[in-house]
Amino acid sequence: MVELQLLRPEHAPAVYAFERANRGYFAASVPDRGDTYFEEFEERHQALLDEQGTGTILFHVLVGEGGEILGRFNLVDVADGSAELGYRVAEKAAGRGVATAGVRELCRLAVEVYGLRTLRAATTLDNPGSRAVLGRVGFGAVGSVTLDGRPGTSYELDLGGRFGREPAEVRA
Repeated sequence: MVELQLLRPEHAPAVYAFERANRGYFAASVPDRGDTYFEEFEERHQALLDEQGTGTILFHVLVGEGGEILGRFNLVDVADGSAELGYRVAEKAAGRGVATAGVRELCRLAVEVYGLRTLRAATTLDNPGSRAVLGRVGFGAVGSVTLDGRPGTSYELDLGGRFGREPAEVRA
C-alpha cells in the first residue's frame, strides 16, 4: 500500500536515500540540489520540519511498502487560502500513476485538512510528465514563466471545483 504522509523526523533516512538515488534523474528536469544539500541533509531536514511547524509550508512524502519514499509532494507559501504545489517522484515509480495519485491526494488534503481554496504550480515546457499530471488533475494553464532560465507554464487549480477527485490507478 502507498500512503501520503506529512513529513516527520523519522522520514529523514528514507528521504535522504530517495534524493540520493534519484539525483541524476531529477537533475534532467529540475535544478540539481547540489552537494551541500547532501552534506548538510540532517540540519536541513530539521529546519524544514521547524518551518513546517509555522504552517506556511507543508511537506509530504509518498511512502511505499517497507517505508521506501516514492515521491515528495509539497505545499509552500501557504497563505490566504492558497499555496504553491511542488512534487517529484522516483524514477522507478515514474509512468505508473504515482505522481497523479499523489497530487490528487494532496489536493484532497488541501481542501479537507488545510482549508485551502486554490493551488498554483509551474513546470518547464520540457517536462511533459509534470504538465500531463497537472492537466489530469484539473490544473489550468494561466501564463508563461521562466524557471531557472527555462521557459515554462504556470498553472492554477480552483479546489472548489472538480479537480480529478476520482482515485488514480497506481500500477505496481
